[in-house]
Amino acid sequence: MQELTARYLNYLLIERGMAQNTLEAYGRDLHRYMQFLQEKGLVQLNEVTPEVIIEYLVRIKGDGLSANSMNRSLAALRGFYKYLLQEKFLQESPLLNIELAKVWMRLPDTLSKEEMNLILAQPGVETAVTIRDSAMLELLYATGIRVSELIGLTMNSINWQVGFLVVMGKGSKERIVPIGRTAYDCAKLYIEKARPQLMQGKSTDVLFLNRFGNKFTRQGFWKTVVRYARKAGLHKKVHPHTFRHSFASHLLDGGADLRTVQVMLGHADISTTQIYTHITRDRLKEIHQKYHPRG
Repeated sequence: MQELTARYLNYLLIERGMAQNTLEAYGRDLHRYMQFLQEKGLVQLNEVTPEVIIEYLVRIKGDGLSANSMNRSLAALRGFYKYLLQEKFLQESPLLNIELAKVWMRLPDTLSKEEMNLILAQPGVETAVTIRDSAMLELLYATGIRVSELIGLTMNSINWQVGFLVVMGKGSKERIVPIGRTAYDCAKLYIEKARPQLMQGKSTDVLFLNRFGNKFTRQGFWKTVVRYARKAGLHKKVHPHTFRHSFASHLLDGGADLRTVQVMLGHADISTTQIYTHITRDRLKEIHQKYHPRG
């Protein structure tokens, strides 16, 4: 593939008359892409799938590339694969579903593992409220669930015996996500120590309660996240969905495969074709424990 990259860049220079600065930028973009493929152990052109392309885009976005750099990197890939098709090196491009790549590029900025640890360390366990906040933040990061799914959890949502969270997602579709040891312990502490105080004598099966013993609102939890991000000294926008995207990015960075991460996120599709296979609960838990930083 290195030879094909060199041919493509030469084609851009000789036949397309591309400016030297742009050509050098394309060269850097394609070199980064080839390094990524090497890390993945992919050596043949036909081994690259749409999932691989999207995983690469997620990786470079997580590296902090600007929107302009992301667009240029995508343009370099599109041009490269167009050239491969034109020269009959490939019969089909993995970049056919460009809209999906755009969706991934629009995802919120991620937090680094260090930044995430800073936020998670903020609440503490001094009061019922801070114990609850620790449990909510840890669970959000450990599972990648949406804020609406988090505040909709009930006492029956956690399977304590096997360490799974049963989530009711969009379209009333149920999915099962591993929790991880850290979030499990925080949730257990909340159930035992904090929730009885927050209930204030009320009877409810809602898992996480506000200080009045009622169900959280999306806005209420959003304010909680923003408060702890500021307390952690982070100078960037952080909201509940940042946790969801960080969850996915950190798992992928750790080596988890994109398909499994998408199952845990509850996405129906990752491309125009059905790519998901039946993944067992044991396999999900194994991957979560192996790759999640706080598993």
